[in-house]
Amino acid sequence: MSDARGAIRGRIAFAAAVGALALLVAGCSGPAAQRSDGPPLASSSGPPPAYQIGPQDVLDISVFNVPEMNRTVQVSDAGTINFPLVGDVSTSGKSAHEVEALLAARLNAKYLRSPQVTVLVKEYNSQHVTVDGAVKKPGVFPLRGPSTLLQAIALAGGVDTDVSSSDITVFRKGDSGTTAMHFDIESIHAGKDEDPRIQDDDSIIVGSSEGKTILNDIGKVSPVFGVTRLIP
Repeated sequence: MSDARGAIRGRIAFAAAVGALALLVAGCSGPAAQRSDGPPLASSSGPPPAYQIGPQDVLDISVFNVPEMNRTVQVSDAGTINFPLVGDVSTSGKSAHEVEALLAARLNAKYLRSPQVTVLVKEYNSQHVTVDGAVKKPGVFPLRGPSTLLQAIALAGGVDTDVSSSDITVFRKGDSGTTAMHFDIESIHAGKDEDPRIQDDDSIIVGSSEGKTILNDIGKVSPVFGVTRLIP
């Protein structure tokens, strides 16, 4: 009988510990004020900035009514392309519209009257963002044009709700070093904070909740003790 009572007391103590952890997670998972250790990310309101072409991007270029000049070219490591009649053209750091205007001006100077040039980015290879931490598919992802923080996290399959906290840190390299900026994903989802824009070479870390991680681990072994998993 004493052994049975001891087992019952053990189960009660274990369940109480799990309940306390659940309350801890509930108390820590509410939205927190947005904070930043550096300059804020660009606002997502207003028109998005044009994508800046860079090395290894692939461009589709066409000249209206001159099909023999249409071609697909890759931007070199030096940030240039080679185009018929024009030669080498610097494209790195320019938008597709700016490259259109540049090629049209050079063709118009000697070879064609008022040419209509179209430039489209076929492959986005020059800009990347790293997403790590409590996400489903951490990794390095290409940026296919202007993107926001939530869009970048979606590239990684979204947050892992079993272990994630609401805290996100964005690390951005600059001339004076690396800046860390902090955001609350729940506040962004609720519309309390803007979904900020990210840029090339940003590193995004989705934080983990220690309480959720512990509960998740308990949930994996709880059937052995007859305890229902508490992770929502």
